[in-house]
Amino acid sequence: MKFKGVRKIHQGKFITRYDLEYETEDGNEKIYEMISRSPEIKSFDDLCSSRADAVVMIIHDENGEKLLLNREYRMATGQWIINFPAGLIDPGETADIAAQRELHEETGLRLLHIDEVWKESYSAIGFSNEKTIVVIGTASGEIGQSDSDVEEIEARWYTKEEIRKLLITDNFAARTQAYCVLWSRE
Repeated sequence: MKFKGVRKIHQGKFITRYDLEYETEDGNEKIYEMISRSPEIKSFDDLCSSRADAVVMIIHDENGEKLLLNREYRMATGQWIINFPAGLIDPGETADIAAQRELHEETGLRLLHIDEVWKESYSAIGFSNEKTIVVIGTASGEIGQSDSDVEEIEARWYTKEEIRKLLITDNFAARTQAYCVLWSRE
């Protein structure tokens, strides 16, 4: 593959749409459509942003017997989706600070401690270079309504048995589904 250039197609509030021009090994000219959190991709090197864009929280209760999941209406799918609490890392924030803030904003819960932070990974490699950091921790408090006026989120604690049933009946985000399958089988 030979990278030829990048063209900004549309600048939105949260994402930017680009066309990447490249040539395949057999000489065919191709266009790859993508979106990014970065509004300023101008070169091949810019595709590999070193900064994580978002944080994903895998949160357990204090006894380790329940997992926190959000049931969230996602306009892109036109339906309610089961997902981990997650959100963008604001400029100047670290992943742990963003996790504390986003968890409280979406669920009303307080992050007691972080047990593990995973190496950053890509959210949707088929069409985006967005990077996320997964934070695994423990939270406490009473679940409250999300304070967002742009998201519809219903947070709840689930046991392993409840998650096994949910995996059959509900639609999940892929990373959440994978973790829930493994966690509920332990």
